[in-house]
Amino acid sequence: MPDKRRHRGAHPDDARLFAEARRPALQLAVEEYSWLLTRDYAEDSALALVGNRHDLTERQRMAVRRTACSDQAMQRRQAKLIPPPRCRRRRLGIDGYNLLITVESALSGGPIFLARDGCYRDLASIHGTYRKVEETIPALRIIVARIAELGPAAVHWYLDKPVSNSGRLKALLAEIVESAREPWNIELLDNPDLALSKYDGVVASSDSWILDRCAAWTNLAADIIDRHVPAAWRIPMTRPEP
Repeated sequence: MPDKRRHRGAHPDDARLFAEARRPALQLAVEEYSWLLTRDYAEDSALALVGNRHDLTERQRMAVRRTACSDQAMQRRQAKLIPPPRCRRRRLGIDGYNLLITVESALSGGPIFLARDGCYRDLASIHGTYRKVEETIPALRIIVARIAELGPAAVHWYLDKPVSNSGRLKALLAEIVESAREPWNIELLDNPDLALSKYDGVVASSDSWILDRCAAWTNLAADIIDRHVPAAWRIPMTRPEP
């Protein structure tokens, strides 16, 4: 069946699965899963243990997996975090789909989860094929405008070559960038995650694998959403400090 989605929005069950009444259980699940990861428990078995304990659905478990992390990972990520304003005159590597889809999700009213490491993450998935939605062009324009404000020395946007329609997205992005008069390099790579993990500059991503391996990163998605999408559906997945 062809994908006819017009928005990168919420799943029909999200209002119930992530309702205010469910948040204490989800936040506790993140704490418990993070505790197990800190002690080197296997990810899948630890998530099954926590998910079964709190009777979580598959979608809720996905949210817990994406927002938890070990203490060691959180400390590493915090040590390498560069605030967006400090990216001025530095090289900036963009995890293209990661950033774009998160901003699209926020613009379309999808759930945006505030993770333990401070990143915003979503539950959208492209399953090997990227589909342009109504939020795509507004999201790209917001991203381009914000990066222009930050004034990096160079911008390298990486897209997954194996994902269908990446070429079309590259052309669309190039058109928007040209109209903004910003000199960007846009590349299609077989493995952009590996390139970003070795990037000689600051990486804009919320991908955990990349954050644990790159030299420096900036929380650009959160910066953009907080500035330009005030009505985004934010779901805090950790409890406030006492």
